[in-house]
Amino acid sequence: MLDVGQAAPDFTGTDCWGRTFSLAALRGRRVVLFFFPKAFTIGCTEETRHFRDNHERIQALGAELVGVSVDTVKTQCEFAEKEDIHFSLLGDEGRTISKAYDVLWPVLNVDRRVTYIIGPDGRVESVIRHEMRVYKHLDDVLRYLGEHPLPAAGA
Repeated sequence: MLDVGQAAPDFTGTDCWGRTFSLAALRGRRVVLFFFPKAFTIGCTEETRHFRDNHERIQALGAELVGVSVDTVKTQCEFAEKEDIHFSLLGDEGRTISKAYDVLWPVLNVDRRVTYIIGPDGRVESVIRHEMRVYKHLDDVLRYLGEHPLPAAGA
């Protein structure tokens, strides 16, 4: 897994609106990048709903939100539609992003439940891991963003 201070690997993917998503395009902004095992499973649905319900709050705290799992783009889009998700969900069927972030379970070959907070400089600021307590990811993200505000533009 990546450590705090490491450069976050750049990646591109296609979101559910058919747009190319690029981490590099978000340089200069903070990014909350959360990995989850599988769309439509109980824990992953609960976690994603927590992020969905707090998406605007996360944005107000100065961060962009992106979710990734090893599902296909089609599955992610069906999941996003069913759960009314308006932030980018990326399917990583080839596991390229997951390998770059070192979040794959070795035998299961699905993502671990890991959230990275990536700073405007492209470096990992925080790593959050709670496999079973899915609600803790949101709690820890909100706590971190609240305790580490970004300087105001022009300050």
